[in-house]
Amino acid sequence: MAKRPKARTVPTFASEQVEREYWETHDSIGVVDWSTARRAVFPNLKASTETISLRLPTALLADLKVLANKRDVPYQSLLKVYLSDRVTHETGGRTRPNKELQPTSRRGVQAKTRQPARAARG
Repeated sequence: MAKRPKARTVPTFASEQVEREYWETHDSIGVVDWSTARRAVFPNLKASTETISLRLPTALLADLKVLANKRDVPYQSLLKVYLSDRVTHETGGRTRPNKELQPTSRRGVQAKTRQPARAARG
């Protein structure tokens, strides 16, 4: 029967930041037995976003949708990016940047420039 190697001990950390830096440079193999790990479920975890109702002028919404379509992203995501940029600008950059607000293509490819539809000849 093979002997299991002795597990390393995890040091006590002064702060969460110190622990974060430790785990960025160290592997958990030898510390954690991942063969017995189970998926964690957090049923009471609240969403980090909040749904709001926002009335926009029709023309503004139409322009936003056109811009979003050119970038091949949902218009709601583009609106969040624009709002985040403006709030950061207004607060002098004192807000934390949010990586979740970076729009990505829905298809995972660069958006193509769309050609206008040709009129049907009759």
